[in-house]
Amino acid sequence: MKTIGINFNSQPVDLAEGTTLRELISTSIGKELDDNSLAVDGSKLGIAAAVNGAVVPRSAWNTCLLAQGHSVELVTAAQGG
Repeated sequence: MKTIGINFNSQPVDLAEGTTLRELISTSIGKELDDNSLAVDGSKLGIAAAVNGAVVPRSAWNTCLLAQGHSVELVTAAQGG
């Protein structure tokens, strides 16, 4: 299995080549996501993802292939003001 190295939330991570953003997020939050990147259990995610500084719409998580050197940031919404 070939691997790639990325930065995920400022930490180096090795992934299998061909990993999608949806797969990375699903693993990191511990929830199964469907092909539309929605939680299978129906819960709200309250997160946003950016690859190389550009926000990736949830509708594109399933088709966004990660590559060597990518920088991925996962941001969780917080309540308050």
